[in-house]
Amino acid sequence: MKFIRVLFLTMLFLLPTAVQAVEIEGVTLPDSIQLQGKTLYLNGAGIRTKFFFDIYVGGLYLEQHASKAKAKEILADTANKRITMDFLYGEVEKEKLTDGWEEGFEKNQSAAHMKDLQTRLGNFNALFSDARRGDSVVFDLLDDGSTHVSFNGHEKGVIQGVDFQQALLAVWLGKKPADSDLKKAMLGR
Repeated sequence: MKFIRVLFLTMLFLLPTAVQAVEIEGVTLPDSIQLQGKTLYLNGAGIRTKFFFDIYVGGLYLEQHASKAKAKEILADTANKRITMDFLYGEVEKEKLTDGWEEGFEKNQSAAHMKDLQTRLGNFNALFSDARRGDSVVFDLLDDGSTHVSFNGHEKGVIQGVDFQQALLAVWLGKKPADSDLKKAMLGR
């Protein structure tokens, strides 16, 4: 079933650019958005699953569509990016979210780099609350090195540092992503 979804999503991204939006499990992702006066394009989107449950729809927006780019190129690029999370699951408690961030960071960062990130990761985790079906989290990674976190359209806070942006992106696009099928979908594959 998961393979069929990934195949379907991949086929959607191969359609001509006249497609106005992508819909996944009732979540509509526009093909482009405006951020800081620049147009960002939906590079790819998919479903984060865990233990056969659909948790959220994740989308990656970039200044240029990069279906052939490798994850490490996107991680290194300092241009504006957006990651969206639209929750499908009934309720994900704050503790599970923050545990997930901790695990995702630790899997993709060295111990020394984790030490440098720890205070900012703590500040980042403090921005979250329980997430319920229909809730939306947006991460705007700006070219000035700031990461803006919004929950249901309300900005919750800003975390500084290109290194933090790269570590956050690695949760989805790193060598040990939270969900390898979601990584492929976000990469537009």
